[in-house]
Amino acid sequence: MIKWTRPNYMPCDPLGDNHSRITACDRHIQLSRKAASEGAVLLKNNNGLLPFANGTKIAVFGKGQIDYVKGGGGSGDVNVSYVRNIYQGLKLKKEQVEVFDPLSLYYQDYVEEQYKNGAELGKFDETTIPEDLLARAKDFTDTAVIIINRYSAEAFDRKSDGTDAYFNLSKTEKVMVDTVTANFANVVVLLNVGAMIDTSWFAYNDAISSAVMLWQGGMEGGLAAADILTGDANPYGRLVDTCAKSFDDYPSSEGFHESEDYVKYTEDIFVGYRYFETIPGKRDCVVYPFGYGLSYTTFALSDITAYCTGKNITISVTVTNTGNAVGKEVVQVYYGAPNGKLDKPAKELCGFAKTRELEPSDSQLIQITFAVNDMASFDDTGVVAKSCNVLEKGSYKIYIGTNVRNAKELDYTYDLEETIITEQLHSYGAPERLDKRMKADGTYEMIACKPVERATFPCTYKCAEKPEETYMLLDVAEGKIDLDTFIAQITDDELIELVHGQPNRGVASTNGMGNLARLGIPNVMTTDGPAGVRPTRKSLVKTTAFPVATCLAASWNLDLIEEIARVGALEVKENNMSIFLTPALNIHRSPLCGRNFEYYSEDPFISGKMAAATVRGIQSQNIVATPKHFACNNKETNRKNSDSIVSERAMREIYLKGFEICVKESKPRMIMTAYNIVNGVRASENIELVEGILRGEWGYDGMVTTDWQTLGDPVKELLAYNDIKMPYSYPEQVKEALENGTLTREVLCVCVKHILEMILWLE
Repeated sequence: MIKWTRPNYMPCDPLGDNHSRITACDRHIQLSRKAASEGAVLLKNNNGLLPFANGTKIAVFGKGQIDYVKGGGGSGDVNVSYVRNIYQGLKLKKEQVEVFDPLSLYYQDYVEEQYKNGAELGKFDETTIPEDLLARAKDFTDTAVIIINRYSAEAFDRKSDGTDAYFNLSKTEKVMVDTVTANFANVVVLLNVGAMIDTSWFAYNDAISSAVMLWQGGMEGGLAAADILTGDANPYGRLVDTCAKSFDDYPSSEGFHESEDYVKYTEDIFVGYRYFETIPGKRDCVVYPFGYGLSYTTFALSDITAYCTGKNITISVTVTNTGNAVGKEVVQVYYGAPNGKLDKPAKELCGFAKTRELEPSDSQLIQITFAVNDMASFDDTGVVAKSCNVLEKGSYKIYIGTNVRNAKELDYTYDLEETIITEQLHSYGAPERLDKRMKADGTYEMIACKPVERATFPCTYKCAEKPEETYMLLDVAEGKIDLDTFIAQITDDELIELVHGQPNRGVASTNGMGNLARLGIPNVMTTDGPAGVRPTRKSLVKTTAFPVATCLAASWNLDLIEEIARVGALEVKENNMSIFLTPALNIHRSPLCGRNFEYYSEDPFISGKMAAATVRGIQSQNIVATPKHFACNNKETNRKNSDSIVSERAMREIYLKGFEICVKESKPRMIMTAYNIVNGVRASENIELVEGILRGEWGYDGMVTTDWQTLGDPVKELLAYNDIKMPYSYPEQVKEALENGTLTREVLCVCVKHILEMILWLE
């Protein structure tokens, strides 16, 4: 196909065998189903109740069996031809389990009535159980399944104020649970949720035998749940967040809804397990630790060795399946840096690997390698070396295990007699309003913040001479003219048009980029994509809905993530779009963030690794990946105008680290900045983040886009080298700035060059 034929002419050219369409094909849907079970986490399984023996009779309680939530709302809400709920999935397993239909049909009628009356998916409470139906169910079986579901969405944070039952069970749910546990000897709990909720109610209840964190498993999540219950699939997932006993146990809870105008990140670097494993007395607040997960089989780790070669540390371990079922195990490596002048978390994830499927008694040798410099800390105050990554002297402990809590300290330590500066960086994005931050002993260090003089980055671009004849962009692609000379023939008005979003074409719903026919610049389309491709609903195109990002991260399977991203990119391409607005990798700072389902984890390391795998998969098909939202976008309330007030150290070690890993390992062609403000400066206008850290320190050479309809000033965004304002145009404001000298043609040329380099990379 001739370059840019798809974006220029929108041909309907299927990519499958024999000219068949691959969008939402059975292979992609079955991959989604596989991923849902790969990321499901078995939290409890007393007496081996799961998987159910063939012929088991079950009564299923909870409207979630019908009101199944495949994913969150907003950009992650994929248009699909169907969603298989849990009841439907179980009915496909009729040769293995027998469902008490009258109870499930009662819930089906209830859910349909709620929808009919205007209720939305996942947004209404449970119903009460009629006594006669309960009695019939009890006569039918002694085994019950309880399903709890939760919904959240973009621009929709949840509450913990007694009016919004999200983290905790509602009163009606509590009644249902108490009723079921009082009447059935064997009880299983399934959680159809997008992020962490309370797990203590079943973890410490002996009347509940088993529990599975299903997450939101995409369009075939209900069948994947049935696969797990019947043993057709083993839940291979491990937690990517810490399950605490109560919402108040999370350090972010106190200030999450303190103000709509700001959030103070006073817990600093002690987020998630870094908090619970470090702060005195907080280990007891944990129900299930980070990295935790059971299996239908058991594993043993043996022959563990660790050694340093040059700049890297390698850990070797043999994993053996010691049980009676096929299974996979996740090996996790953590380090513990010595507390010196800088406080450190007790443990930090630095490597992981998932085994292949191991038959009983089968073994696999695993090797995990990480860089010594990965253990460095950022000094933002100068107690060691200002604005540097440093390895303080002392012994660096190495831990290996299958979760952060059971990871055992090795005999090997990495010892430093003197402190080493591993990297001289800069003071970028410093806070002006942060008054305190947490220390490793749980106390707070008081901070005397003051106004910060922000860095400037003068434009050094030199405009080329305008060519005598007119060239097309294809001439640049074919090497007939260099890009700078090509840009020289673009008028000021055309440059202004190019740095703004363009109209939709074809099935796209999120606008295009480029679109200058005079010079052969195509209008390349974008599409949402955290859980699959999202064309406009008006097109009637249905795509594959994959499990949410948290579920995918819980798989700890980078090969699977890369494959899902690859087939997702193929669906983008087949529908004649070019830019996939994914992955999203903000941190699960609070369980209440409405968009947590779209993000990976509380941990930046696994977030970065998952994002890098996603980018590799997408860009293997010459589709642009777009990691987002850069940066510190960790709540949805007033998301376009809320100030994330955070220390430089926490920003670099927690909230930017995943982006750094992704950029350096996978080289994405585009980055999306965030809606929010970061320490007083809008993320989209933040030249210290974009030009200073992203491009300057990390060496990023792709383009940068705003999020859609930011409140940022379009001129300030361009001056921060945020290359394009999406999705609409503000030409008058930009033109006025160009005429009065606030903005220069050189800056516009730099931004346009980044955009055109992206388009030139496309097929």
